[in-house]
Amino acid sequence: MSLAETFSGWRDAANEVELDQIDWENPGSWPSLVKGFILVLAFVISIALGYTFFVKGQMDGLNSAQLKEQQLRTEFEKKAYDAANLDALRKQMEEMEQTFGALVSQLPSDTEVPGLLEDITSIGTSNGLEFQSIELQSELAREFYVELPIEIIVTGTYHGLGAFVSGISGLPRIVTLHDFEIIPSEDRRGIMKMKILAKTYRYKDEDQ
Repeated sequence: MSLAETFSGWRDAANEVELDQIDWENPGSWPSLVKGFILVLAFVISIALGYTFFVKGQMDGLNSAQLKEQQLRTEFEKKAYDAANLDALRKQMEEMEQTFGALVSQLPSDTEVPGLLEDITSIGTSNGLEFQSIELQSELAREFYVELPIEIIVTGTYHGLGAFVSGISGLPRIVTLHDFEIIPSEDRRGIMKMKILAKTYRYKDEDQ
């Protein structure tokens, strides 16, 4: 017989006892069925209160500890992986620093910009182009570098313009080309007019 069935049977039997026959001030004189019912009821209440105020709190603490353990395991595994690959990471960092240094060396300083303009002009004239204008625009400061736009307007044959663009791309300094605009010349057959925005870059000083 289960505890619930026993409890139900004692409760039904206790209901058959006349309440006016029970001396509530003298528990020792209570009928055995009533005593048993009260003891079982107290036991059930004690179990419920114990679970609510003690066991449940312990279970919550256990769940929290298990979650923390899993987080620590994940962190440990990551650190163990980093430690095992420390030499490879150091080598990779050195390679990145070398690459960054090489890129920085390609960024012209202020004093090198006139030389860059001479190179651009030389490439254009050697490919039969005529320069209508080549103008420096306002510098634009970025996070790690300063961008210097150069507006170029030239005229020449289609193949000459192509060779000019290819020549600029082959310069030892970093120059990017943007906003191509090519239209036929109004008064010269076979001649094209190209407007293009070239951008060169220099390293941003700490005080900028």
